[in-house]
Amino acid sequence: MNKFSVLISVYYKERAEYLQAALNSVFVQTLSPSEVVLVKDGPLGSELEDVIAGFSSRYPSQMKVVEVAQNVGLGQALNIGLSHCTYDLIARMDSDDLCVPDRFEKQVEIFATKTVDVVSAWIEEFDELNNSRIKKLPEYDEDIKRYAIHRCPIHHPCVMFRKEKVMEAGSYQHFYLLEDYYLWLRMIKSGAIFYNIQEPILRFRSTSDMFRRRGGLKYAKSEYRLFKYMYKSGMIGLGRFLFNASARFIVRVSPTWLRQWVYLKILR
Repeated sequence: MNKFSVLISVYYKERAEYLQAALNSVFVQTLSPSEVVLVKDGPLGSELEDVIAGFSSRYPSQMKVVEVAQNVGLGQALNIGLSHCTYDLIARMDSDDLCVPDRFEKQVEIFATKTVDVVSAWIEEFDELNNSRIKKLPEYDEDIKRYAIHRCPIHHPCVMFRKEKVMEAGSYQHFYLLEDYYLWLRMIKSGAIFYNIQEPILRFRSTSDMFRRRGGLKYAKSEYRLFKYMYKSGMIGLGRFLFNASARFIVRVSPTWLRQWVYLKILR
């Protein structure tokens, strides 16, 4: 039951020092991963390659590097990585975040003691000046599913899930910057059971670029498609669909500074 995979995707725009810190946090856990599947999503620069080579040399029995010839995007890269994961329990990790030392131990314990398919948690967001804030989510399955009709109910960077249940829901599918939210919705429809640990188990790197990426017409259209899927599949009614779509559209096309203010001051 303690055996699990860690799944990471890396592409050329990542910073080598962040990847170094992220992988360090994975390998100093109180419960070590059985394997770390790292997907190289297209060609990488020499600094990123050096970091990956260093960890492959230090942890040859755990590191499993999967090379993708051309950049295919996060969703497809994770699908490729899933096919290389040996174990049913899979922990997601991004290339610029930091696990707390007992993250995996806490998550595996939940799987051992509760009937669940997806386990995430609160996260601690921190910025370039090391200012931090806790981002919370509801704990139990019923509350998580209610929360999902208006906001993403699971923190993807620190999720651990059963591979079998992810595959049952169709795995990751392309959905511009919302691959994870779309997956959770489909897993809700397929009957998966969710749980969120009520403390931070990951430090999430929050940058000004993050707020820039979460805006613009392309993001707004993607979010509209997501809410339309929720409406068409019977997860929300027409009123909730119209409210979600209009409120989010206003936020997404607003200036970055205003979007950041809304996120930090209102959506906490």
